[in-house]
Amino acid sequence: MIRAENLIKSFGEHEVLKGITTEFYKGKTNLIIGRSGAGKTVLLKLLVGLFTPTSGKVWYDDTDFFALSKKEKRNIRMKVGMLFQASALFDSMTVEENVRFPLDMFTNMTSKEKLTRVNDVLHRVSLDEANHRYPSEISGGMQKRVGIARAIVLDPEYLFCDEPNSGLDPKTSIVIDELIRNITVENNITTIINTHDMNSVMEIGDNIILLNQGNIAWHGDNSQVLGSENEFLQNFIFASPFLQRLRNSALKKS
Repeated sequence: MIRAENLIKSFGEHEVLKGITTEFYKGKTNLIIGRSGAGKTVLLKLLVGLFTPTSGKVWYDDTDFFALSKKEKRNIRMKVGMLFQASALFDSMTVEENVRFPLDMFTNMTSKEKLTRVNDVLHRVSLDEANHRYPSEISGGMQKRVGIARAIVLDPEYLFCDEPNSGLDPKTSIVIDELIRNITVENNITTIINTHDMNSVMEIGDNIILLNQGNIAWHGDNSQVLGSENEFLQNFIFASPFLQRLRNSALKKS
């Protein structure tokens, strides 16, 4: 579990987050949604420790992250997996080398042990035959799966995903969503996803917070989205006139 406690973040005189208090649950896909400029990326970077809050706290279970020493923070970060928006693979490394990179950085495993672990996670993301291929030789969806494999190779307790479906077609996005959710549930990970993807919201939104101008405008799960009368949520979900007509039609039929 990760908990934000009255998180405030300012850049100069501009206050981006205005006192965020919320929890992100273990074994759940926790989604952060909102329009551009709402504070989603800043919140994600605070939670993962890339930004320091102006005030407030971030708790990893019972540990106050920003009260830790540099060495203690490093120990927490070893429990964190990160899936970046653009996958962030090293072009000059093979798939196998990309996935092995965290093992090289943070473990004393033997070469044989590393290869076994790499093959295990590549199998988990259905890329058994991709070890010796380069990122430029595989599709965007496959690159994203390599990114997931690298994010989970250290068997993390916490997984952060920044726009995991960015640039993917709808069918591939569904595959990535299902993969992230299955990994989250099977390994009881605290997964936090920053997303604009409405399919992700409806399909894997176990716990959702909607940000608006640095505040939490709505909090719930995917079963509550369509029936909610929250103005900020409805304006965000049904921003498209087509979706508004679709929803109105569904409400009339019900």
